[in-house]
Amino acid sequence: MLTPNYFSLTSLAQSRGGLCIALLVAVLSAMSSTSARALPEDADAPIVVRADDGEFDQKNNQAIYRGNVQVDQGTMRVTAERMIIQRKDKKVTRITFFGDDTSPARYKQQLNLEEGEVNAHADTITYHTQRELLDLEGHAFLTQEGNEITGNSIKYDIVAGKVNAASKPNSGPIKMVIMPDGTTKLAP
Repeated sequence: MLTPNYFSLTSLAQSRGGLCIALLVAVLSAMSSTSARALPEDADAPIVVRADDGEFDQKNNQAIYRGNVQVDQGTMRVTAERMIIQRKDKKVTRITFFGDDTSPARYKQQLNLEEGEVNAHADTITYHTQRELLDLEGHAFLTQEGNEITGNSIKYDIVAGKVNAASKPNSGPIKMVIMPDGTTKLAP
């Protein structure tokens, strides 16, 4: 559904025909998921968590890290002010990263050797591990090789290959920059 202040790549592709389908393919290939296309060695690398303090709440099945949080695994790095890892049945179900008033939560990863690094930031970044969904909420921004999506909210369904971006009322529209094939820098 395409409505004011809401953007669905799938809806646009259906409403505008072949050109938009080509653009959809370009954006999805440029902004693919970490689990779908991350470097193979990333999955085998240890996960290293650094923070000023951390706790595990066994009753609520969650770990909470606060202050200068940094998570590294292979080429992936996420930084935030706070991180909550939620578990169910001994499996991680959701990881949420929170920025603060001065700095958003940030994500970066080299997905493959042929393409540039993916960078994202938002007030809150949530990864739903079992459903393979990534949510960027509040001042959301996602980029790779000059391709960009900006909005209040960006949702990426890794399995379906669907990206949705939305803005709040009175906050202006979402913005997409899609680079032509072979171009990696914005024109001045």
